[in-house]
Amino acid sequence: MADVPGELHTLRDWLRHAVSRFNQAGLFFGHGSGNAYDEAAYLLLHTLHLPLDRLEPFLDARLLADEKARLAAIIERRVTERLPAPYLTGEAWLQGFRFRVDARVIVPRSFLAPMILEHFQPWLADPEGVCTALDLCTGSGCLAILLADAFPDALVDAVDLSADALEVARANVADYGLEERLRLLQGDLFDPLGEATYDLIVSNPPYVNAESVAALPPEYRHEPALALGSGDDGLDATRLILAQAARHLNPGGLLAVEIGHNRAALEDAFPELDFAWPQVEGGEDTVFVLSREQLGEHLP
Repeated sequence: MADVPGELHTLRDWLRHAVSRFNQAGLFFGHGSGNAYDEAAYLLLHTLHLPLDRLEPFLDARLLADEKARLAAIIERRVTERLPAPYLTGEAWLQGFRFRVDARVIVPRSFLAPMILEHFQPWLADPEGVCTALDLCTGSGCLAILLADAFPDALVDAVDLSADALEVARANVADYGLEERLRLLQGDLFDPLGEATYDLIVSNPPYVNAESVAALPPEYRHEPALALGSGDDGLDATRLILAQAARHLNPGGLLAVEIGHNRAALEDAFPELDFAWPQVEGGEDTVFVLSREQLGEHLP
């Protein structure tokens, strides 16, 4: 059980204490928060069952003994176990949507998320005409759920190799009442889909290269390795997607894939493809889009 410092009485006191502990421990922030202050505020507010967007009114509130004990415990776990904050709280937020998470899935984060909610404009010719959509490597189901929200007339398929991940995704699909529109399938990329075709395919596949996997901070090592690394250059999964996507896209359909910092390697590997690289906040050169027609010209 974590020690409870006797000098900390208010939420303001605990916030300062948490920020100091996090900075002293050299924690890495990349799972919803970008710095020690934001992460500390989130963990404290969540633990105290307070609104996550309302810190100021509660800063000078004095805390009960059991509240202090709970705060001490979650701060201690974050520091000593180096767990990502969402694994401690059981939730993650993406574009204002809440998702259940645990160590069976990577923490939801994707540069594709805002693009989905913006209907992939201007690259998707007819957003209102999207009747079928596919999310490959769905993990927690977060992008598939965003697809169902952004394209309310579409049926959505979501595929993942991990049965454990799909259990988490199933809970999230149920939370949003999408069981009738969102189908979860277990398998390797396109394998479980047969001859199915789609108007839109998105994927946030594993894309971390071997050198970067070896250098990952401890927080990332708690996430499923299957969802992170993808061969020496990080492109093993992306190669398979590019080889098969055209066969699963309808005429006029769009493929959008997140690849991290692998643009140069990808363009070297596929010089014949005219990738478009949308400008995404905080993620320049991290997502490419290709039409069915562009892909079809280079089918193997």
